[in-house]
Amino acid sequence: MTVGAIGARTTAFKTVRIDEGALQKNGITMETYDLSDIFCRMDYVDEKNKKYKAKKEILKNYSNWSGVPDEAFVKIVKLGVVLDGLIKENKLDAIALRCWMEMQQQLGISPCVVLSLLNNEFIPAACEVDVGNAVAMSALCQASGEVSACLDWNNNYGEQENKCILFHCGPVPQAMMKAKGKITDHAILANAIGAGRGFGPNQGRIKAGPFTFSSMLTADGKLKFYVGEGQFTDDPIQEEFFGCAGVAEIQKLQDVLLYVGNAGHRHHVSVTPSRVSAPLAEALTKYLGFEVTRPQRRNDGIT
Repeated sequence: MTVGAIGARTTAFKTVRIDEGALQKNGITMETYDLSDIFCRMDYVDEKNKKYKAKKEILKNYSNWSGVPDEAFVKIVKLGVVLDGLIKENKLDAIALRCWMEMQQQLGISPCVVLSLLNNEFIPAACEVDVGNAVAMSALCQASGEVSACLDWNNNYGEQENKCILFHCGPVPQAMMKAKGKITDHAILANAIGAGRGFGPNQGRIKAGPFTFSSMLTADGKLKFYVGEGQFTDDPIQEEFFGCAGVAEIQKLQDVLLYVGNAGHRHHVSVTPSRVSAPLAEALTKYLGFEVTRPQRRNDGIT
């Protein structure tokens, strides 16, 4: 497997650090690319080019762009063309992209909808240079034959111990959404860089149905996964909630979260809309020799 890490890890996100040597020892090559090269390539994308025109039509039909400035749309299309080219040139199986704050500061866009489209096309694309979850997303896709998404373990859902909101700014594939999304400004980053400089999040809601979740980290030269299952529900989320989110019901959720935190896993979790935790865990352990924990099966979720 070859994963593209596009951009340096965001300084604040030490949670997504990865051991490149451990990956290589286990047959996963990590190739790195500088954002400056991506931005430079975008400058050379010809708007009359067939690839640009094709990507423009795909993106235009993929989501609702009403209210998005033309300049932002053009840059998002160019970013999509460049990432497609990079993936093809280097035969990348998955990518993890640095998505803030250079994108917003220098280009005035967010790449969320481009990642959403890649995920919808079965090219796992993780946010925030989270290579570990790009690997987990790929494993989930292969186990289920379905798309995957990288989300945040983010919010409680009222007082219900087995429910939480899983969310991200907008890289969720259309195949996992209730309806076509709407492109918005980045409401969170607007606080830091100002309004109107972060168009690109694909806002919407995740449709109800079963899912398998997983994540991966490297420690002591080893790849360590956790795997479990849950159900996205039809429970409401207030309309003003930013990004693409869904209410997830997960048995023994508090044990799962205690395990995730105490074991040093990331704030991200990857999901695929299918129940495949048993074959996924079997493949990762029996055939690949990785360490896998199924925290829903433990008495206390920790030991």
